[in-house]
Amino acid sequence: MGGVAIDGGSSSDKPRRGRRVRMTGAERRQQLLDIGRTLFAEKGFEGTSVEEIAAKAGVSKPVVYEHFGGKEGLYAVVVDREMRQLLDGVTGALTAGHPRELLEQAAFALLDYIESYTDGFRILVRDSPVAQSTGTFASLISDIATQVEDILGLEFKARGFDPKLAPLYAQALVGMVALTGQWWLDVRKPKKAEVAAHLVNLAWHGLDGLESKPQLVGRRKS
Repeated sequence: MGGVAIDGGSSSDKPRRGRRVRMTGAERRQQLLDIGRTLFAEKGFEGTSVEEIAAKAGVSKPVVYEHFGGKEGLYAVVVDREMRQLLDGVTGALTAGHPRELLEQAAFALLDYIESYTDGFRILVRDSPVAQSTGTFASLISDIATQVEDILGLEFKARGFDPKLAPLYAQALVGMVALTGQWWLDVRKPKKAEVAAHLVNLAWHGLDGLESKPQLVGRRKS
């Protein structure tokens, strides 16, 4: 009798549970960032809880605290990354060409970001409850305006305008594009190229000199 299995089987014959692949620390951190980004975009900072983030990731709350110190830390990293993504996109888009074409490039860069990183933009335009290393959305717009400022300064000087006013106009231009982009985020009409054309039409000609049917002057048409 002495402990022999009646069916003659062994423990190795028993069905095994599926083993969950263990993530590395870097993989887990990225997973939490992706989940947090989606939830913050959908529900906002206040509407998102550590419990929900942990549940979506299939981990316990302490894991979230271990990687980010809490919801605030996770949110700060998400916002910081989105700000850098947008600023790098605008800076990289401003290459060469006629000043009006450069303005088109800046408008396209912002609209491209809104189209491709919709969740990120939704997060950025919300009121931020915590400080980030790159500041608030308003300070980010200011950083982008600085990129446009030099373009306007040269054009003002060539036209006999006071180049000292270039920063003011740069802020106005970028702010106009950002707010229009926030509206376009939901309506998605008209098409992106048409939105860019009308934005630059207003910025370039002013209300008195608006073209009835503005056309893009650069090579890009969509």
